[in-house]
Amino acid sequence: MSWLGIVLIGFAVTDLTHSVRRTRFLPECVGALVALVVGLLAGLTSGWDVLALFVIAAVVLLWGLTVTWGFGHPGPAWLPLTVFALALTVAVACSGLAPETSGPLARWLDSVSLPVLSGVDPDRFLLLLGAFGIQLATGNVLVRLVLKTTGTLHPLADGGMPPTRLKGGRLLGPLERIFILALALGGQVTAASVVVAAKGLLRFPELSSRRDQERIHQMTEYFLLGSFVSWLVALGSFVLLS
Repeated sequence: MSWLGIVLIGFAVTDLTHSVRRTRFLPECVGALVALVVGLLAGLTSGWDVLALFVIAAVVLLWGLTVTWGFGHPGPAWLPLTVFALALTVAVACSGLAPETSGPLARWLDSVSLPVLSGVDPDRFLLLLGAFGIQLATGNVLVRLVLKTTGTLHPLADGGMPPTRLKGGRLLGPLERIFILALALGGQVTAASVVVAAKGLLRFPELSSRRDQERIHQMTEYFLLGSFVSWLVALGSFVLLS
C-alpha cells in the first residue's frame, strides 16, 4: 500500500501549497517533489521502485495541472476528477505489487515512543498520513469540482468559487472531515453520524426560511451536494484504511 499512500500525500501537498501560494506550476511541482522524497525515505530505492516513484510524481503533476485548468474558464471540471479516480483505482489495484516500506521512515517509526504511533506498520503510517492529508485542501477541491461539474457552482465566479464574505466553510469542511474520519477509525461510527446530523440541524433555519424561496432552493441544493461529497471523501478514506 506504499504507492497509494505516496499518491495521496502528493495530492494533499499539491492542494495545500495551492491554497497557500497560488503561483503557476509551483503547487504541483512541490507535490511531486514531496512524493519523490517520501518514497525515497520509505526505502523505495531499487530500479523498479524509483521508476514507480517517477510515475507517481507525473500523476501528481497531472493532478495539479488539471485542477488549475478545471477551475479556469472554460476548463472541464470532470478532467481532474477523472485523474483522481483513475489514480486511486490504479494505486489500489497495484497495491499488492508495491514493496513494503522500509528505510529511514521505518527506522524512525521504530524509534518513536509516542503511544499513538507505537507498533504502527510503516505502510499503514503512509496511508494514514495521505488519508488525513486529503481531508484538508484536497477535500475542498473535490467538492468544488463536483459542484462545478454539475452546474451547481457558477463557473464564471472567481475561478469556480462564488463571491462570499463568509470564509469559514473552507476551514469547517476539513475540520468536519478529519473529525468524522478520526471518529470512524476509533470505532465511534455512531458519533460520526451525530456530527453529520448536527450540521444539518445547524443549517435547518436558513434552509427552511420562507423568504426568497428560489435562493433558498439553490442554497439547499448547494449545501446538500457539497456536504455529501465532503462526507464521501471522509468515508471513502475510512474504507481505504479499513
